[in-house]
Amino acid sequence: MKNKRDNWGSKLGVILAVAGSAVGLGNFLRFPVQAATNGGGAFIIPYLIAFLLLGIPLSWMEWTLGRAAGARHHGTAPGGFHYLLGEKPWAKHLGSLNILPPLFISFYYMFIQSWILAFTYYSATGKLMEVVQGGYEPMKEFFGSYIMLNTQLGPFPAAIIFFLITFACNMALLSFGVRKGIERVNKITMPILLVMGLILVVRVLTLDGIGKGLAFVWNPNLSEITNPSVWLAASGQVFFTMSLGMGIVFCYASYLKPKEDLVLSSLTAASTNGFAEVILGGTIVIPMAILIAGANIEECAKLGTFGLGFQTMPFVFGQLPFGGFFQTLWFGMLFIAGVTSAISIIQPLISFCEDDVKLSRKGSITTVSIVTFIGGLVGIFGLAAGAVDELDFWGGSFLLVFIGTIQAFIFSFVLGKRKSATVKDENGNPESEAFALMNEGAALKLPKFFRFIIRYVCPAYLAIVLIAWLIHDGWKVVSLQAVPADAMVTFLGFEMTQIAFTWGIRIFLLVLAILLNVVIAYVWRKGGAATRETTHPQNMPVGDSDEIALKEDK
Repeated sequence: MKNKRDNWGSKLGVILAVAGSAVGLGNFLRFPVQAATNGGGAFIIPYLIAFLLLGIPLSWMEWTLGRAAGARHHGTAPGGFHYLLGEKPWAKHLGSLNILPPLFISFYYMFIQSWILAFTYYSATGKLMEVVQGGYEPMKEFFGSYIMLNTQLGPFPAAIIFFLITFACNMALLSFGVRKGIERVNKITMPILLVMGLILVVRVLTLDGIGKGLAFVWNPNLSEITNPSVWLAASGQVFFTMSLGMGIVFCYASYLKPKEDLVLSSLTAASTNGFAEVILGGTIVIPMAILIAGANIEECAKLGTFGLGFQTMPFVFGQLPFGGFFQTLWFGMLFIAGVTSAISIIQPLISFCEDDVKLSRKGSITTVSIVTFIGGLVGIFGLAAGAVDELDFWGGSFLLVFIGTIQAFIFSFVLGKRKSATVKDENGNPESEAFALMNEGAALKLPKFFRFIIRYVCPAYLAIVLIAWLIHDGWKVVSLQAVPADAMVTFLGFEMTQIAFTWGIRIFLLVLAILLNVVIAYVWRKGGAATRETTHPQNMPVGDSDEIALKEDK
């Protein structure tokens, strides 16, 4: 019997899984700060425009590329680009770039996720309420002590214990596969997350004087609407929050059944993420901080994501009746968001091992666990030295835009120029293969005006942003001009300059990228991924993919 690939069990499952991958700390912490510091309500205008003209079209592109790759048994870009770019020898290596963001992000994300689990525990046991009673400074010191491994749980650092628990839980959930693991987890946790978020919103809206806090976020400062930096910040937030360019949507879309409604599923997942971000994230954090803690917008922004989430919000909730309950609810909601995001980040790495390297699910989980655990130790012990900042820049910022630009050009000028052998447009001419794939099985066909936006506006927009950044800031970042030459850090007991440590991290990441391409070259030389037979041909008839695959196996 042929080795059959997993797929989603239901439309609701894939929608919640993709929404779960996007809903995370960016929704509840990053978005409120971005909105408050970029004109308040005025920020929402460019945000919604970017959401409609950039986020949704790019999401449709990535879903379509993932569907095309999945039809050839590839869940990640090395194999997917190999097919999409006509089996050019270099295509699979270009696709290797798409593996790097989830790889680099996984080196620190699970450690941060474990902070949330720990603070959920401390909230539920009443420890945080004890700390909060001493004021804001003790809360700040408690968080700093925890992440620097100075808080003990028995004879061991508490942060290490909770990291090991979190790491094991993520890998255990992923071991069940796409349908029985990822889909089932999201079906259970996403409704719970939304209910928890709504409870917190109701509590916020029933506070006396909350209108003052809401005004800081939602009252538009129209003088900011003409500021280019506001539009850039809004576009960056959309790109970040929708998980574009990370390989997650590409991977998840590769598990779609034939004739699955891609357009509507993508739109629904994006809308769910938008609701969590604008309605929940925009209502809970900044208004509460301003009303109870007395912080202004600038002070909130300086705290950053972690300061708001782990210092200010526990203190704020601690001032309310039943403060311990709301602290637990807050961190419980964040932990659920962390779980659904973490497993989505790791899944592309597992898909690469399964589809291209041809390992079993167990072998893939083991391989990915070893690599991400070693990388996680770099993130943990290099936190104070700036390792996480470097990992986040390359994995969570630059590469996302770079890969998004590549994918936009492949969709528009490669797949978009191919003609479908089976699908005709309204004039009876062969349809573009890109839009034939996108509209396959769609109850909601892609609106015509979006075609121009997808094929020309999005690639041009991304290329301009990328080139502008390279010209304005690229060399400064690469050459570390902002880092003082005499700045010193300590890593594993060794003192060194900040510049030397940063270059050490960069060399480590470069070595990983080279090793990844060595593996890809070896696999293709053995004739594996490139020639692997699929049970999901592109022109499959309408029906359940499992039933069709079983018939083919007989």
